Amino acid sequence: MRIDAHQHFWDPTRYSYPWMDGDAMDPVRRAFTPDDLRAALSDGDRTILVQTLSSLAETQEFLSLDADFVAGVVGWVDLTSRAVGDDLDELIDGPGRLVGIRHQVHDEADPEWLQRDDVRRGLAAVQDRGLTYDLLVRAREIPAAVDTVRAFPELQFVLDHIAKPRIADGSDPLWTERLPALAAAPNLAVKLSGMVTEADWAKWTAEDLRPFVEQVVEWFGTNRLLFGSDWPVCLLAASYDDVRTALDTALPTMSPTEKNLLYGGTAERVYHLMPRQSPSGSPHVPG
Repeated sequence: MRIDAHQHFWDPTRYSYPWMDGDAMDPVRRAFTPDDLRAALSDGDRTILVQTLSSLAETQEFLSLDADFVAGVVGWVDLTSRAVGDDLDELIDGPGRLVGIRHQVHDEADPEWLQRDDVRRGLAAVQDRGLTYDLLVRAREIPAAVDTVRAFPELQFVLDHIAKPRIADGSDPLWTERLPALAAAPNLAVKLSGMVTEADWAKWTAEDLRPFVEQVVEWFGTNRLLFGSDWPVCLLAASYDDVRTALDTALPTMSPTEKNLLYGGTAERVYHLMPRQSPSGSPHVPG
């Protein structure tokens, strides 16, 4: 049983997605629903559904979805709003299971957005409610992320997409320079996700991912890694199965226990997920 810690749904006929502009996005410019993903999952697999818009309405809809494999939702609230606590409480008390919050920080003009007083007030509200915060940053925003993660030692952070290094270029010196300081924070885990779309979409191989994966494993260790497909964004470059196979190929040698943490155990811990019931009625806990 796996936990895919990063997947999305969307519907361009109902919402406008700024990041979907341009002809290159045509292959994924359609609705993607639970039925579309269910076909790619194996029996017993679970997922974390992650926001795609700065929209409370989208988060509320995600929490109301009828999808038995979705173990939790990483939603969105306006961290800068003075009503952020009330907004969080409403989401927590509603249907579904809110497990975390995310904002597209790398789209903010200010690379120090995370250090704003109003943002920090919002993060404190997230922390007070026992939720997790997903960091969506690139190398540009890592210094502010380092300061933020250190400022909230009781808040569990998860770094999305290994901070989006320039895999297509073969190396990313600024990412290599800055990420170790962020990885040093014990309250931060990292998703091995979103890598195929940072590589050359047309001709990437697992060998292109390997040096970046190996560096992340070295910096974070094996007990703070999560698998994420980034489906259906990944379809721009690879199928769901191709993403999983490429990660297995790019990983350094890992023990069965370490693999179980990567593919489920760490997600259960950092998102405080309920163990899934096995057919016998007893909870299944990854080894």
